[in-house]
Amino acid sequence: MHRRLVADLIVDVPDWPTPGVTFKDITPLLASPGGFSAAVTELVSGAPGDVDLVVGTEARGFLFAAPVALALGAGFVPVRKPGKLPRETYSQSYELEYGRETLAVHTDAVPAGARVLVVDDVLATGGTVAATVDLLRRLGAEVLGVSVVLELGFLGGRQRLQQLGVDVTSLVTTD
Repeated sequence: MHRRLVADLIVDVPDWPTPGVTFKDITPLLASPGGFSAAVTELVSGAPGDVDLVVGTEARGFLFAAPVALALGAGFVPVRKPGKLPRETYSQSYELEYGRETLAVHTDAVPAGARVLVVDDVLATGGTVAATVDLLRRLGAEVLGVSVVLELGFLGGRQRLQQLGVDVTSLVTTD
C-alpha cells in the first residue's frame, strides 16, 4: 500500500531536461505528507540492522536520508558537491547521464568500521551512488547497502552496484 502511494506521487515529465528524456519528478511526493511519510517508512523498514550512519547525496538524497537516520537512531552524513564542505575532504569524480560530476565528504565524517547505509532519491546509471560508495570505502566504512525511492531499471544502476558488492533496495522500479 505504501509503495503504491509513493509510485502514484511520482510524475513523469516528458522531454525534460532534453528531448527524448522522461524526467521522474518527486516534488509531488515531497509535497504530500502521507506520501513522504510512506516513503520514509518503507525506506526504514527495508534497512539492514545495526546501522551506525546514514549517508545522503546532494541534494535530494538529503531529504530522505536524514529522516531515515533519525528513525534508525543513526547519525546522518552528507556527501556534497565540491566547495560545499568547510573542512578537509576526499572527492570522487564520476560520469552522469548528461556529463561529469564530483562529490566530496569530510575526511573525518565516517569512522573506520562504521556500518553505513546509503540513501538516495533515484538510482539511474549508478554513477552517483558508486562514487559515494568509493568515498565511504576510502574512509574505511562498511557499506551495508543502498536504499532508493525510485530505480530506473533500464539504466543498469543496480547491476553496476552489484559489481561493487553492494545490495540495492528500491521502493519503486521502472523498466
